[in-house]
Formats: sequence, structure tokens, C-alpha cells
Amino acid sequence: MNFTVVIPARFQSTRLPGKPLLEIAGRPMLHHVIVRGQESQADAVYVATDDERIVASCREQGYPVLMTAAEHQSGTDRIEEVARQLGLADDAIIVNVQGDEPLIPPAVINQVAADLMAHPDAGICTLYERISGRDNVLNPNQVKVVTDHAGYALYFSRAPIPYPRDNPDGELTGYKRHVGIYAYRVGFLHDFVTWPRSPLESTEQLEQLRALNNGVRIHVQEACEPMPAGVDTPEDLEHVRALLARDGAHD
Repeated sequence: MNFTVVIPARFQSTRLPGKPLLEIAGRPMLHHVIVRGQESQADAVYVATDDERIVASCREQGYPVLMTAAEHQSGTDRIEEVARQLGLADDAIIVNVQGDEPLIPPAVINQVAADLMAHPDAGICTLYERISGRDNVLNPNQVKVVTDHAGYALYFSRAPIPYPRDNPDGELTGYKRHVGIYAYRVGFLHDFVTWPRSPLESTEQLEQLRALNNGVRIHVQEACEPMPAGVDTPEDLEHVRALLARDGAHD
């Protein structure tokens, strides 16, 4: 497989200031993510940031890092700039790995890249996990996706979709939780950054709806391995620290 991993990393975080550089098992969280990317089949792994502290931390360990513009509104915009800086061809594939996923399995990185290669009509490929239970399905922070018979996304929402009209108070099962890892074609990225935010994207605050709104096909597969939670809160951070302390630091 031929693909590049890009890890967008911002220093600022409302709930966890300096999140990428917070220590987990003796090294910054971002470094764990980089190592996971390097354990995939990617040809190269780059960090994309606008912060000199992150640049210095990566260079200290010899990790490739690219400085990008500070005004980017999203990680996708930042990744598109990286594609331009690297001069990647329109048909090249980039996998977006979030900088707060220190436990991400390398296998799922390979999975989204392979899925995009297998679906030339798709501009994006991403993953889902099955969830059930009212708390999970009704949680707006767990984004749900519905797909057609061939696995192409019909819609993403923070609401419980599909809505169980005939049994709204019954057990909620069979839902698909979107997992935020993406494989893109570079040509799609160049188009994406020129499109205005769609009303759907603004309402749901889900960037992938901009792609659907512009007719881009998104193929969605079930994750081949369980996806550990990322780090969004101090509680998440302590949970991951405890996991790695129990299992031993990831080399």
C-alpha cells in the first residue's frame, strides 16, 4: 500500500491546554500517536501543526513535522496544506489520524487506506463501531452514521439515526457510531477547502457533512479492531495513563 499518515496537532485545547504534549507513560501523548502511525504500512508519517512547541518536541525525537498556517479552521484544512507542501499527486492517499488517539490500532490505519484504494468512486473512507444502549445512542458526542447496502454513508448525525418510530422507548440496538479516522484522496482535499460550510455542517458541527453536501461519496467500514477512546477530558487522560501503566509503555 502507498499512503501517507498526517497527524494534525494544535496546542490549544479548552479542556486540556497543551494536550498534544501532555505526558503519558514518560512521553508526550502526540509521540504515542506518531509511533502508532509508524507501525502502520504508511510510507511516511508527518505531524502538521502551527505551534513551535510541538515542532520542537517532534524534532527532538527526529519525527517529521511540518509547520502550517495558524488560521486553519480544521484539521482537514491543515492536512490539505501539508499535501501542497509535499507536492502530493491528486490520486495520492492521506490518512488523517487524530493527535489525541494514543492507543489507535495501526490495523485500522491500514484499513481505511486499503478501503479507499478499493473504492475509486469514493473521496473519503472512514469507519464505524456498533453501539447499543440508550445512553450511547442518545449521547450527542457519539456521532451516528447510516449507510446504504454498499456501505456508502447516507448521513451522519449527533441524533439517534435511524429513529425508532414505532418503539421510541424500547431498547436501542444496531446503531453505528462513527469513528473519526479518515482516508482522503488529495484531489478531494484541494476541492474541500474551497467549499463553504454547508447548513447541515453548521447545524450538526460535523465536517463530513460538507463532503456529502457536495456529492462526495464516503465509504464506511466496520473497524477491524476495537477503537480505544481518545483523550478529550482530564478523566480520559488519567484513564489512558492507567492503561499504559498497567500494560507497560508502548515502545
